[in-house]
Amino acid sequence: MSLNNTPSGERIHIGIFGKRNAGKSSLINAITSQSLAIVSEYKGTTTDPVYKAMELLPLGPVMIIDTPGIDDEGELGELRVQKAYQILNKTDISILVVDATLGMSNEDNMLLAHIQKKNIPVIIAFNKCELLTAEEKQALTAPVPHMLVSAATKENIEEFKNALTHLKPLEEHRELLGDLITPNDIVILVTPIDTAAPKGRLILPQQQVLRNIIDNRAVAMVVQVNELEAALTKLAIPPRIIVTDSQVFPTVAKMIPKEIELTSFSILMARYKGSLLNAVKGVKALDTIQNGDKILISEGCTHHRQCDDIGTVKLPNWIRSYTKAEPQFIFTSGTEFPMDLSAYKMIIHCGGCMLNEREIIYRNKCAEDQQIPMTNYGIAIAYINGILQRTVAPLPEIAEVLK
Repeated sequence: MSLNNTPSGERIHIGIFGKRNAGKSSLINAITSQSLAIVSEYKGTTTDPVYKAMELLPLGPVMIIDTPGIDDEGELGELRVQKAYQILNKTDISILVVDATLGMSNEDNMLLAHIQKKNIPVIIAFNKCELLTAEEKQALTAPVPHMLVSAATKENIEEFKNALTHLKPLEEHRELLGDLITPNDIVILVTPIDTAAPKGRLILPQQQVLRNIIDNRAVAMVVQVNELEAALTKLAIPPRIIVTDSQVFPTVAKMIPKEIELTSFSILMARYKGSLLNAVKGVKALDTIQNGDKILISEGCTHHRQCDDIGTVKLPNWIRSYTKAEPQFIFTSGTEFPMDLSAYKMIIHCGGCMLNEREIIYRNKCAEDQQIPMTNYGIAIAYINGILQRTVAPLPEIAEVLK
């Protein structure tokens, strides 16, 4: 997978924050050497967060997020400020842009405190430094790393880009299933092609698992559900593990011998994003669902809903059948995720392939802080079908929790 095709969830998210007319958009254009953001002398040009995926050397694949001014005014302005603050939940590196001619304001200091509270690496760009005298430049200080720059004259822009490199979050070596397989192991991927599947390509979790298998020098075999039994009979040795789409869990579980390990793409994705343990613990809330209880079903991406959509159709039907109750289902997608979760009995989230790890952790922390059980699609479907223990058995750190 080339850097240009790196999924958004795998990119370093760089959030650009600051007051209106501090020069956020101009700084983005300067550090990217492109006209990515609209620049205007009028306040409030950026009214909604703007995302741009690109490669920014020496960091590599990044997602640049330009945000509305944190000093916006009026009823709409307050909503824009709230949007800007929400971007912190998915920010890996934060840049606070300050008009060097004005210095740090109350709004800047409040945002900086919020950034530090969330333990997000931050650097302050004192922009418009070309307008300062030497004495005024020396007088500018801040309690965090900072640099005087000029988006207009490009002064210190290269140095600023290099400084961003030192803020890069420490990378943890994470695997989808590479630590569970060895070279030459056979892994069967069950990828049903239904009306909701994208034409001509696999969905992102399937792509990522397939690549992870190849990277670990194992052998991948990709089949649809109806081909699985024939594939098993043609193998001289049994597969090391079978990874399936969660929608066909019960069918696949009945097809394969008990000694063959089984899991799903969404379970592996939750493990990869660090949310699996909470999902396993939270799924038991299904046993307490009653008529009228509100269940939030949240997806990290937006797509055209099909008549047999898993999130809005299949999953609610399976829950009704399992609980023998008629709960209320509330659906969110993309960047939408309620700050107040108190109305919900539980939350069921997708695997989160389109969200970065920080956003997934934030959503789980919101649920944990408000004591709302949260699980994910794969875990919920496995639990409903009585095969949860089997589907997490390949993951020893999770299987121990269920003993």
